Amino acid sequence: MGGPSAEREVSLDTGRACAAALREKDYNVVEVDAGRDLCAVLTDLKPDAILNCLHGRWGEDGCVQGIFEWMGLPYSHSGVLASALAMDKQRTKDVYRAHGLPVVDSIIAKADDVRAGHVMPPPYVVKPNNEGSSVGVYLVSKENNGPPQLDQGMPDEVMVEAYAPGRELTTTVMGDRALTVTDIITTGWYDYDAKYKEGGSSHVVPAEVPQEILDLCMEYALRAHRALGCRGVSRTDFRWDEARGAAGLVLLETNTQPGMTSTSLAPEQGAYCGISFPDFCAWMVEDASCDR
Repeated sequence: MGGPSAEREVSLDTGRACAAALREKDYNVVEVDAGRDLCAVLTDLKPDAILNCLHGRWGEDGCVQGIFEWMGLPYSHSGVLASALAMDKQRTKDVYRAHGLPVVDSIIAKADDVRAGHVMPPPYVVKPNNEGSSVGVYLVSKENNGPPQLDQGMPDEVMVEAYAPGRELTTTVMGDRALTVTDIITTGWYDYDAKYKEGGSSHVVPAEVPQEILDLCMEYALRAHRALGCRGVSRTDFRWDEARGAAGLVLLETNTQPGMTSTSLAPEQGAYCGISFPDFCAWMVEDASCDR
């Protein structure tokens, strides 16, 4: 848990919540804040399994997964390749397209070029290509007179993506099963605060959408999970333009280590399917392995 990424605080929340849940199931749990001494710490601990509660770079992009594989320690969630692929939003879209899954157009552009002028007609979204949790996301509407003035903390290259209007839907996959669909309702952009602060958003589980859309979300999420080579739990996010019916449903990204906090989406979907939070966490631990 923890680690050095932009999503450190959320990861700490995830880790604490999962540790408490696993203790309820009588597991012997040690909480490790992942630092540069991680290999030494794990060598001393000799854990039977690792529940990877890291989010963002280093913990969700294949890096720490490589350490676990090298050390021969069973771990949860996706392996090296699937983690690296899913963390790179543009390459994720390439995989989606190759498997016939619907996406909107996007390009990788230099941040300075994005600041200097519109690199695609508005409306569009600018985001880091390899961060999660809506870190550093800019929505450029048609009404904007000029290009977005990106924060200097943004990477040198960013993803610029055509804006997909409509509702925010998401589906969790647990092993070989898609759980359900959540409709995420916010008063504005589904940003970092909306995701993680109490009252930042409301979740309708299951989403009140036509059966065709519900079925498509679950089918697409499972296909995305398999296409990327994911293991354990993943969550795929969608936008759905009601006016266009099934043609208005597009995939945004797949999260290989979705949040497990009190406001998180995956545990809510598990609860709807009759899976308690402690049982959800225990399933992830029992699913842990090497060679993922």
